Amino acid sequence: MGIGRAHAKAILLGEHAVVYGAPALALPIPQLTATASAGWSTPAGEVQGELSFTMTGSASRAVVTWASDGLRQLTHAFKERMGITGTRHLDVILDGAIPLGRGLGSSAAHSRAIVLALADLFDRELDGSTAFELVQTAENVAHGRASGVDAMAVGAAAPLRFQAGRARDLAVGCEGLFILADSGTAGSTKEAVELLRSGFQRESGAQERFLGRATRLVDDAELALAEGESERLGTVMTDYHELMRAAGLSTDRIDAMVEGALKAGSLGAKITGGGLGGCVLALTQPEQAREVARQLHEAGAVQTWVVPLRRLADHAG
Repeated sequence: MGIGRAHAKAILLGEHAVVYGAPALALPIPQLTATASAGWSTPAGEVQGELSFTMTGSASRAVVTWASDGLRQLTHAFKERMGITGTRHLDVILDGAIPLGRGLGSSAAHSRAIVLALADLFDRELDGSTAFELVQTAENVAHGRASGVDAMAVGAAAPLRFQAGRARDLAVGCEGLFILADSGTAGSTKEAVELLRSGFQRESGAQERFLGRATRLVDDAELALAEGESERLGTVMTDYHELMRAAGLSTDRIDAMVEGALKAGSLGAKITGGGLGGCVLALTQPEQAREVARQLHEAGAVQTWVVPLRRLADHAG
């Protein structure tokens, strides 16, 4: 039996712009995990081929068994890369706590957990770049052209800046908490990407303005995070939400959640992920956290998680 683990991620700033080569900042969400187990089995009569896949956990309403095209391609790519031959039946079990379709990197985390489980099963050394490339292959199947930030962030131990396939850890000088709130509505990365692309094509100069504004906000946020300027970081987060909202990528519920968080004393709040649903990320001081979480739930959040900045800083150190 081979075991592999990965975790969720949230985009702090840089959604969509990162696909066009601009930078993005991402946070690991260690509370939300995916664990894969891989082994050999004798398949039941109705199972065809050399692979079966079972998913359990809170991210799945029921136990689901199938061999998806994406998993087949991922397994094939792994075997090819590692020089593995043979057709013994593989049985992969994935236990996932990451809500699907919420911009939290569930597909990348699942793929990374599976790749690491296969490496453990076959006793293969897997360096960081190989793991990234294999997960990125699966991400391109799932989302079309993927920037790579999810594939990198679901294995990161600390906040990172990602741009054009390269990542580096971020300095964290801020205190406070991130509250991550699930709107209960799945977004669609593919639909959001196409919506934004269509807008760029309709209006001359729209792409340059969006990318320029996004890059400036990402740079401001990185500096504020490093220098311990929590209030400034919060303001930049809210400004990025306005950029996403103006591009048509937010929803009424997401906007209400952002407004509720700000009303409750959050330093800043924004949609996180591709948009058209998904989650809100709010930055708050500990003394406001309870009220911010309450207001987020009142505005439509179905669940919330707290990610302490100091814990992220400890990882970064």
